[in-house]
Amino acid sequence: MDSGYYAAMTGLMARTQALDTAAANLANAQTPGYRAEREYFRSTLLGPDGEESQLGQAVNRYGLLGGDRLSMAQGPMQQTGNPLDLAIQGNGFFAVQTANDIRYTRDGSFHRSQSGVVVTAANEPVLSSTGKAISIPPGEVAIGSGGVISVSGGAVATVGVFCFRDGVQLKPEGANLYAAADGITPTQSGDAVIQQGALEGANQDVVQGALDLIMMQRQAEMMQKALTIFHTEFNKTATEDLPRV
Repeated sequence: MDSGYYAAMTGLMARTQALDTAAANLANAQTPGYRAEREYFRSTLLGPDGEESQLGQAVNRYGLLGGDRLSMAQGPMQQTGNPLDLAIQGNGFFAVQTANDIRYTRDGSFHRSQSGVVVTAANEPVLSSTGKAISIPPGEVAIGSGGVISVSGGAVATVGVFCFRDGVQLKPEGANLYAAADGITPTQSGDAVIQQGALEGANQDVVQGALDLIMMQRQAEMMQKALTIFHTEFNKTATEDLPRV
């Protein structure tokens, strides 16, 4: 079968996945701390038959979507004045204790629960640098750039900021939470700066997100038209050319 067919088919599959990703990015463009997903490609089909089969040759010639990875680009800072709103400048994620184990987020919309625990908007405990829930007594809260929390002048805990090498090491789970990929253990961030009274916006621009969505739609339509042309040619060959052989 013509390798162009495989190129069109893989192209349609890639554009369909990219369309879903672009739609999710645009829908979350106003979500604090949201990390946009970006596609990446691999150009080689691994394995002993990668260069021997027709499919393998086509994939290696035209490329194949490797998947999506989180963009680690910095989002814009937005001042809120809330002393427990925190934003990370640089690499790193806050750690949150959920019912499904530890998860990570850039959304620093925190507050103090009735029991004194610092929690997310979903009432899940925020973890310290030692991996424990952060409890703070009543009083004036000050949080330094290194994450040290002081209440009425006394240090009580340090906000945990955990680093991942790249966006492939995190898996989106919805609700602006991410899980570490299998076998990945994050490290403590040494260069991240925490801003108190601020939130980081999504690292997805609304206008660019809309343009990306339109572009993916058009590219998917082009791949679909290409497949239709190939089907027409194949049918023509089967009905007109083969009987002559």
